[in-house]
Amino acid sequence: MYDSTCYIAQEIAEKIQERNRCQRNGENSTKLNVTIRSLLQNLKEKIDQLKDLLLRSISTRQITQLEGDRRQNLVDDLLTRQRQLQASYKNDGTEPDVIRSSLMAGGMTRGVINPWLLEETEETSRLGFDELKQHQQRIIQEQDAGLDALASVLSRQKQMGQEIGNELEEQNEIIDDLTNLVANTDDKLRSQTRRVKMVDKKSTSCGMLVVIVLLLIAIAVVAVWPTH
Repeated sequence: MYDSTCYIAQEIAEKIQERNRCQRNGENSTKLNVTIRSLLQNLKEKIDQLKDLLLRSISTRQITQLEGDRRQNLVDDLLTRQRQLQASYKNDGTEPDVIRSSLMAGGMTRGVINPWLLEETEETSRLGFDELKQHQQRIIQEQDAGLDALASVLSRQKQMGQEIGNELEEQNEIIDDLTNLVANTDDKLRSQTRRVKMVDKKSTSCGMLVVIVLLLIAIAVVAVWPTH
């Protein structure tokens, strides 16, 4: 809605510029005046709707206070522009440069605090109405081309992110399989270690038994051996 409201304000500025040109050339500007009055009324209604929507969004906490302040500045700029356009329509002393600046505002970046009060450059000050409009259209086309390029970059980054995510999932599966293999190997190693200890213990017991038997045999032999 804000974008459409800005477009209406820009259209009003163009119509006022065209109306003034017709008046200078002695042409009939009645239809243009009717159109401008209708657009001014539409602009007022749009701004009122924006104010109501903004108040509702802030009161219901649909947006943060910082975002609310930013949007309030934009609405205030539209209100200022509405008064300027109304004054320009009534021809009560408003400078023509204000209208020209509004024509250029539509092609500028939106990050500025007051997009309606930008100063006109030396390049555009020498342009007529039609040339100024063409210049503005070129700016919009350049911005569209830049947005298309940005969209392409973001699309590639998204694709790369998805590929990285898939690779991470595969690596996680490999790590899980390796962890299970290590755990199984560790269990088998512990089991084999216990068996070796049991065999070693049995071997030691058998060896002691053999020694004892041999000693008993030796004692028996000595006991029965004839003494001279």
